[in-house]
Amino acid sequence: MFQAVLSAYGLRADSCKIEPFGSGLINHTWKVCQEGLAYILQEVNTTVFPKPEYIAHNIRAIKGYLDQTAPDYLFVAPINASNGDDFVVVNDRFYRLFPFIAHSCTIDSVQRPEQAYQAAKQFGQFSRILYAFKAQQLKPTIEDFHNLPLRVRQFKNALAQTSSERMIKASFAIEEIIRYYDIEAQYTQMVKSSELHLRVVHHDTKISNVLLQSETGIGLGVIDLDTVMPGYFISDVGDMMRTYLSEANEEENDFNKIAIRNDVFAAIYKGYMEEMNQVLTLAEKQFFIYSGKFMIYMQAVRFITDFLNGDIYYKTNYPEQNLVRGLNQIDLLNKYVARQQEFEEIISEIDKNQEIVLK
Repeated sequence: MFQAVLSAYGLRADSCKIEPFGSGLINHTWKVCQEGLAYILQEVNTTVFPKPEYIAHNIRAIKGYLDQTAPDYLFVAPINASNGDDFVVVNDRFYRLFPFIAHSCTIDSVQRPEQAYQAAKQFGQFSRILYAFKAQQLKPTIEDFHNLPLRVRQFKNALAQTSSERMIKASFAIEEIIRYYDIEAQYTQMVKSSELHLRVVHHDTKISNVLLQSETGIGLGVIDLDTVMPGYFISDVGDMMRTYLSEANEEENDFNKIAIRNDVFAAIYKGYMEEMNQVLTLAEKQFFIYSGKFMIYMQAVRFITDFLNGDIYYKTNYPEQNLVRGLNQIDLLNKYVARQQEFEEIISEIDKNQEIVLK
């Protein structure tokens, strides 16, 4: 496989050092080194992304726009094959090659508020520089990716069809999801009233999708652009809230380890709003805290729905893992909601200090 793919880029596999790279769970990724040059080779998971041509279309469109409007922005786009194609297809598998950015690194979890700040600033900058780009030009690489009403309907369908055994085991989680139905109702109202503006958003803002400068930790840019498509800013902010605020991730089964870090929340707000403050409308800004509820709740709904359906979507390593994941996210949501007043005070203090700086 490597020889067939790399030769399409003018490289010889037998003279390259090839090793697995990164911690991504969707696409297979390798680092390829040859004669002092380094690349990232990736196989696209066509189960998750059934239309790779949509990914290529979106990246081409954004790159063309940025080449004209922000040529100095670090946009890590794939290298075209020798024949000009976006992908190399071998045995019905899609591969692409990226340049490896020297003196860069990624991290898998937020250990310090500064890391959250750098990431939030990079995701905010990405949306800001694409503010005038018509998001409708982009194609949906994953249909209904962050469609909360759809996820709630799927939950209701699963609830009606699940076994009595799974319903009993998930009874607390089911009650909690129903108790928070207002999160979905608020989202529906926001979209219906056009309070949220369709923008170019990343949709997968985990910390590992930010390139950092190796020595300083300063953000360089965002990567893993397969999910870039039209959406609402609450997707990007909400996913940062979901994955940055607690040191414990969604696999943790000791819920005592799930704890909200206010300093990380402040870092997310500061970094993101330094870039997006002049872009977001006043109405949108009112939903900054809501964004965390939106994404945490949606992920809880998806895990519990999959458990009720018999674990047919997410991979599991032990029985009831999806139930544990769902309960984990419900615990995170409850702890997040309990901090709302503190979050509002943090935002007010940052905004006040920003006004002083501007004066």
